[in-house]
Amino acid sequence: MVPACSKAESSDSKFPKASLWSSFFTSGYSVCETYSESSASEKKVVNSTNSGWAASVRKVVTGDSMRRFQERVLGPSKTEVSSSDGDVWLLGVCHKISQHESTGNVDTSSYFAAFEEDFFSKILITYRKGFNAIGDSKYTSDVNWGCMLRSGQMLVAQALLFHKLGRSWRKSVDKSQDKEYIDILRLFGDSEASAFSIHNLLEAGNGYGLAVGSWVGPYAMCRSLEVLARNQRERNNLGEQLLPMAIYVVSGDEDGERGGAPVVCIEDASRRCSEFSRGLAAWTPLLLLVPLVLGLDKINPRYVPLLQSTFKFPQSLGILGGKPGASTYIIGVQNEKAFYLDPHDVHPVVNINGDNQEADTSSYHSNIIRLMPLDSIDPSLAIGFYCRDKDDFDNFCSRASKLVEESNGAPLFTVAQSRSLPMQVSSSNDASGAYSGFQEDDALSLDLVNDADTNEDDWQLL
Repeated sequence: MVPACSKAESSDSKFPKASLWSSFFTSGYSVCETYSESSASEKKVVNSTNSGWAASVRKVVTGDSMRRFQERVLGPSKTEVSSSDGDVWLLGVCHKISQHESTGNVDTSSYFAAFEEDFFSKILITYRKGFNAIGDSKYTSDVNWGCMLRSGQMLVAQALLFHKLGRSWRKSVDKSQDKEYIDILRLFGDSEASAFSIHNLLEAGNGYGLAVGSWVGPYAMCRSLEVLARNQRERNNLGEQLLPMAIYVVSGDEDGERGGAPVVCIEDASRRCSEFSRGLAAWTPLLLLVPLVLGLDKINPRYVPLLQSTFKFPQSLGILGGKPGASTYIIGVQNEKAFYLDPHDVHPVVNINGDNQEADTSSYHSNIIRLMPLDSIDPSLAIGFYCRDKDDFDNFCSRASKLVEESNGAPLFTVAQSRSLPMQVSSSNDASGAYSGFQEDDALSLDLVNDADTNEDDWQLL
């Protein structure tokens, strides 16, 4: 993949009625600034000798002709969210905005407002400029290359929101913010002092190819998050865990080197939890990351319905993915459309003090609803899930195994008790989908991806 372009597809969609949050944010067409690192000091895009020329160029780039060009390449920049397209699933929650669900003269605007408020409350982390140089480099911005890093930060931030404040939490717009919310944002600040900053991510991911100024793929991102969490845990050996959950990166045979459907191994998950608690607990909260490659140049259509179904899991944390070379954080679906948070807007660095609950956090949220066709995303992606406890994990395994049954021999991932013992969901599951145990089934192989109905060429090296 090539380095991310200045803008991912940004289908700015707004609801038919006035937005509850529209007065809090403005969002115009954003042109990412370009930085050069070739000299001892960072070169500025605009200086005293060429400011007039740069202003003219900027006027052209942000004008109607450039917008028409962008729409030709990426598709229309505005698409209405229509209730006739079905209900919306947003990280495990169904927003029933479908006209088919309403009766008589029921006003569906309240359903739109609830969805919009939910979307608005998700943490958005974007390109930043003006932070302290990363390591020994001269980079003081991640514009044009840091979108996957920002997407990964968003997924982890969302897991922390779920863990500390619950799925029903909504961002307040008329009172002081929750201290837990401010504490979460501080972890993703743009300096070495913030545990999950882009600075520390790059250092932790050095062994997986992360480098300043270079684009990174989903698999390397997942592994780098795993290393960073372990590093932070070791540094805070006697203190509170900054990421209070174990991380389990689910990969295929030989740690993903041979491709194939990854296996969620229950014994591996249990071992991660035991290691995280240092043997003090049999189970802990768990963040599962599942990197996948679902096609060659584009995603294989057979996987699209399965990806849609993952957003119905109560444990859903969405998808790290987007257009080729331009990562986004996909947090919901409506039929074959994907709702996403776009990290490609550029904002100045924000210094959030943990003691200041009145901090300006407006740049960490968006009231612009962006959409893209789900079948247009890059086939290289990663799915995230958060399991609060053992019961939640068992429920996830039950749902995942049912998804395998619906995959026609080409699952996103499989579930097994151990590496040597394939398992399947017991038929004693209740109607709610609650997990009630696994049983052995010799007919279910860990090598499901090699089923006769599966095209092995669809799976590539991670």
